[in-house]
Amino acid sequence: MHESLTRQSVSWEAVIALDGANPSSLPEPLADDPRVRVVVLPRPVGAACARNLALGDIRTEYVNWADDDDEFTDDAMAVRLRTLETTGVGWCAGYSQDLYPDGTTSLWRCPTPPGWHAAGNVWTYWKNPEDTIPIGPTTILARTDLVRAAPMGGLVQGEDYMAAIGVTCLAPGIMLPVPVYRYRKHPGQMTRQDSYDVLEARARRHAWHYGRSLRAALSTRETSDAAGAV
Repeated sequence: MHESLTRQSVSWEAVIALDGANPSSLPEPLADDPRVRVVVLPRPVGAACARNLALGDIRTEYVNWADDDDEFTDDAMAVRLRTLETTGVGWCAGYSQDLYPDGTTSLWRCPTPPGWHAAGNVWTYWKNPEDTIPIGPTTILARTDLVRAAPMGGLVQGEDYMAAIGVTCLAPGIMLPVPVYRYRKHPGQMTRQDSYDVLEARARRHAWHYGRSLRAALSTRETSDAAGAV
């Protein structure tokens, strides 16, 4: 991840949440990079909580969740940042690729089609909880205030599903038909562990219902505000 960040053509900062890990275990290139700041948690709290606590240390206008074993494409930040700054939308996302040990990749086109999307529209492409998620959470570059309003959900997995649905429900955004993120496939992935499938269906169902309820609540408020302005 750090190596891919060094190839970006725009300035960036990285905040790393150490989930109870010893800070001395941080690889030297990260420890020596002034653009990298570390949030050290005194005990393990899980990915969702660790990332939410680290979110308070973000100093940039936009933020992108990421996993430390993956990587960004070389123009990932520039292409989405340019879109955000020129259109004024709240978030901008792209496609993701699976990156295999031999260096080959395969493209995943998420169900959300390219183009502009109104707030709450992304959830409509998640027809059923059992279906694949409508957008890649780590492909989203969004305004930091939006991410703070819709951070990681309280789940032991699938917490980023809720973050993605929350952000896209709160503001309009744009999906770009270009890959911006690479998921590195390897045996150590959480999604490759035997225990992963045990809770995946329930996590998706919870995130799906969250999106439906949030979208409905926001739509009801908009209708009420419009009626009050007549």
